[in-house]
Amino acid sequence: MQIEVVFDLVCPWCYLGTHRLRRTLRARPDLAADIVWRPFLLNPDIAPGGLARQDYLMRKFGGEERARRLHATITELGRAEGLRFAFDRIRRIPPSLDAHRLVRLAERQGLAEAAVEAVFGAYFLEGLDIGDLDVLAAIAGTIGMDAQATRQALAGPQEAEAVHADNLRAHRLGINGVPCFVVQGRHAIAGAQEPEVLERLLDVALVEG
Repeated sequence: MQIEVVFDLVCPWCYLGTHRLRRTLRARPDLAADIVWRPFLLNPDIAPGGLARQDYLMRKFGGEERARRLHATITELGRAEGLRFAFDRIRRIPPSLDAHRLVRLAERQGLAEAAVEAVFGAYFLEGLDIGDLDVLAAIAGTIGMDAQATRQALAGPQEAEAVHADNLRAHRLGINGVPCFVVQGRHAIAGAQEPEVLERLLDVALVEG
């Protein structure tokens, strides 16, 4: 069963949603799932150096108060999943292109899922700048990749075109919010759904193909 996960690495709902998906799959060992990670760029116009957190919150939410309420909700939901979101540690909102490129490089070594989890954790739990190539190379090293070779690869244009192509494909398919889970290329659901909802979707896909 193929499950395409359309997501962005700076999206807290995506971290929560992918965590719930993995929990669903652990509870259903009868399902042999092949997860395909599809990048989606929520902030394609952010400059390479990123954007100061205050400026980003003002632009996206109209100020910190609304963002704080939203973050409190996500933090509470995350805690139930064993995820300790630390939004206060995030100082800059980075562009996510290079982080997605890292996931694609990791995919070549069968380490895509490990890379996704490590990047999410570095950003949302530790507040690290996942737009920094040295940070990404260090993350690569923690999951068994060659950190130096990864740093050299990220310094060039590798996989950038593929990330942009997948992002464009998502928009053409009408996906305008993430996470979005597409099962068997036909059955889709958006949002950080509860495991019970995801399980129903998987069962429907099993029956209908």
